[in-house]
Amino acid sequence: MLTVLIEMFLLILCGAGWRLLRPAGLDGEQTRKVLTAVVYYLFLPALILKLMSRSPLDQQSLKISLYGVLVMGCGALLGTLYVYGRRLPGRQAGAVWLAVSFPNVTFLGLPVLLEIFGDWAALLVIRLDLFAFTPLVLSVGIFVARYFGRGGRGNHLAALLRVPPLWAAAVALGVNMSGWQWPLWMLEFFDLLARGVTPLMLLSLGLALDWRALTWRLWPQVFPVILFKLGVVPFFGFWLASWLGFFGDEAIALVLEAGMPSMLFGVVLCDRYGLDSRLYAVLVTVTTLLSMVTLPLWGAFMGLASL
Repeated sequence: MLTVLIEMFLLILCGAGWRLLRPAGLDGEQTRKVLTAVVYYLFLPALILKLMSRSPLDQQSLKISLYGVLVMGCGALLGTLYVYGRRLPGRQAGAVWLAVSFPNVTFLGLPVLLEIFGDWAALLVIRLDLFAFTPLVLSVGIFVARYFGRGGRGNHLAALLRVPPLWAAAVALGVNMSGWQWPLWMLEFFDLLARGVTPLMLLSLGLALDWRALTWRLWPQVFPVILFKLGVVPFFGFWLASWLGFFGDEAIALVLEAGMPSMLFGVVLCDRYGLDSRLYAVLVTVTTLLSMVTLPLWGAFMGLASL
């Protein structure tokens, strides 16, 4: 796992270096948006079609979804207790709540687990994301962002229906239930596109990290998020995996997902609803960097716990 994470971290650093050096005069933020759009609209749907077309929606899928909902609930509860206990201003409270509640299950979790465990782990991440975290982000996440921010208008259901990976999942499930098989050439095409998911996601993540925002002034808000996000929530995930009957590599993969840093999409919510985007960028940057240390530790802990 450590070797894989080092490789992942180097790709993230390549993205961070691009943001700093601006090769060919290309702005880092604009480059990130292009790469993210390509992954979101093309490469990730292809990976979903490749994997989910051969995987039925069974009881295990429902357990994985329940795991994601309860992990998010743990983070949401911790975030709520903290922001009200500290009486943080609304803009900061919303940013901190989002950072604690939602892990980066896709843009970091997917490539990491795909490289460590293979396709079955990628399918696990896709189920977690599409059947738990994405619906929660676009419903509960938006509601809380509007509550702490400046409100705003928008139909949550319409936003959910505009998510390309969800459409890909719906098509894949339809193919699966019909018993129809994709032609071999189409599966090979999906596989070709799916190979771009890992490097492009990690480059996008590196491009999103805001190094300039790291200031000591923000550490009183940063440290509790680190503790909750990289310590308490994955420990809850460890207990929850055992309680739900997950064992072996599947349990390790789920705990690693629970221990992922704060999600990238929160920056979009902060910008749209007037939350503290600068603070959120710091939380994403710090938790992402520290996760390169904590994820191997959780992997080692899970390996010992399974003995």
